[in-house]
Parts: sequence; C-alpha cells; structure tokens
Amino acid sequence: MSLIQIQGLKKSFQGTEVIKGLDFKLEKGKCIALLGPNGAGKTTTLRMLSGLMKPTGGSIVFNDAKKDGDIRHLIGYLPQFPVFYEWMSGLEFLQYVGQLTGLTSKEAKERSKELLELVGISDAKNRRVGKYSGGMKQRLGIAQAIIHRPQLVMLDEPVSALDPFGRREVLELLEGLKKETTILFSTHILNDAEEVCDEILFLHNGEIVESGTMEDLRERHQQAKIDLIFRKKTVGIADVFNHHALTLSILEEGNRISVIVKDVELARKEFLKLISDNDWHLEKFEISSMTLEDVFMKVVGK
Repeated sequence: MSLIQIQGLKKSFQGTEVIKGLDFKLEKGKCIALLGPNGAGKTTTLRMLSGLMKPTGGSIVFNDAKKDGDIRHLIGYLPQFPVFYEWMSGLEFLQYVGQLTGLTSKEAKERSKELLELVGISDAKNRRVGKYSGGMKQRLGIAQAIIHRPQLVMLDEPVSALDPFGRREVLELLEGLKKETTILFSTHILNDAEEVCDEILFLHNGEIVESGTMEDLRERHQQAKIDLIFRKKTVGIADVFNHHALTLSILEEGNRISVIVKDVELARKEFLKLISDNDWHLEKFEISSMTLEDVFMKVVGK
C-alpha cells in the first residue's frame, strides 16, 4: 500500500533548478535508499518531504495526512548532522523529545526506555550524550526520530560520518527497524544500500535516473563482469583492457580492474592469455554479477 506519492517535485535556488521534477512513491513497510553522489540533491529532497523546505513545484501527498495538511505525526527525521543537548543524559534527551511530540511525561519516559533498549544503548541511558561515541549518537538520533511511532522515518546520510564499527552498528539497527516502520535513507555509499534496502532510487543531477528492487535493477542491467586484482598497480594495464575488442566498459580502482564484457567465456580465455603473455602479477581473477555500484555507473553513463 502506498504511503506517499511524489509528482513533478522541483526545487530552484536563485534561478537554478537543482531538483528537476521527481516522480516516485513509497510503499508502507519498505526500506528505500535514495542513492546519489554528493551534490545530487538528496538532502534537498528529504528536506522537502519532511516539510522543512518548500518545493518550487510539484506535489507531495501523504495518504494519511490530517485535513489541514499537517504531516508531523506521520514522519520522523534525522538530519545528516544531528544536534543534541550534550549535557543531558540519553534518557533525559529522549523524554524531552517525546514530550515535544505530544506524549505525556509518563508516556515519554516509558517510550524512551523502550527505544533505548531497541537501539542498543540502554546501558548508557544515564550517561551524558556528550560522552557518547559517534555510533551511539546516531542510534540516539534514530530513537528520537521514531519516538512518536511515525509511519515514515527519513535519515539523511546516517552512516557517512561514522567509523567502521559505528557504521556496522547503525546498519544492523536499520535492518531491525524495517519491521517497525517505513524507512527512507539517503547515502552515497552504495554498499550500505545494497545491504539493507528493499528498493533503490538513483538520484543524479537532481533527477531520478533509475529505480526498483536490487533484483529488478540487476535483471534490467545485468552484464557479464570480470574482476581482476593485481599484486600492485601496474601502469597501462587498464588501458590495454579498455581497448580490447570484448570490453564494453571498465572501472579501475587502485590495483583492481573490473571489466564488463560482451562474451564472458571468450573474454576469460583471452584475458588470462594476455595476463600470462605480459607476465602481469595477477592475484585474483573472478567472474561475478554486477554490484549496485556497477549498475549505478552504467545508468549515469560514467
């Protein structure tokens, strides 16, 4: 069942259109990733959906909005750089936020304890927020975003500023939250979206350039891919593969080269012979399916 419909959504700043007519809808009970590089318009889109920014054009329709158009009871929002009262304890902060959303003092206290347990920081409930790690603060931020049981939770780059441990903590939390509410989170880290989301929206230069489930995207864009990892970066190797007759596209990253090919079996034989003849120090040769990053690079024409 559809929770929200977006049609022709636009936003301009000083005459420059940065969001160029978005059309999509969000289904209840899904985890949706809004993917795109920095500057694609992800934050602007989330701020318009949350009501913090007025669109230049188009419409945002929440099916369960109040008659006066108030959507605050339907949404929870965590900005990319959340701000806390760091002199408060985690429990005090959640109780404060809960009462701001309309909960009674008793309801706010009970709900705060419940959420601190849910997000895994109950042991630190009486510790000052200023003493929390980055991952703990993000968990607390997610708890404040869902304290009033919203139908949609929007998270802006929830793991981009975290170290690997904090990032893992938050991704595991998002996986569990999918059972509680609909989640829309923005990120430029494609592996995170691939790991936890049900559906994906690719945003590029202010436009939705592709959307669907991971399975849908792979089915539409699947091509044979060969991953080559060398002992060290060797100058000129990528150019050789890039100009090979069987190569459709190539992505080079350090000592790793990923090649999309026309005929995977023929490419396997020819590539291995090429590597052997040139005595390139190959550490790994793998035939694999396209990742979300591969699909994105293909869609945006990189």
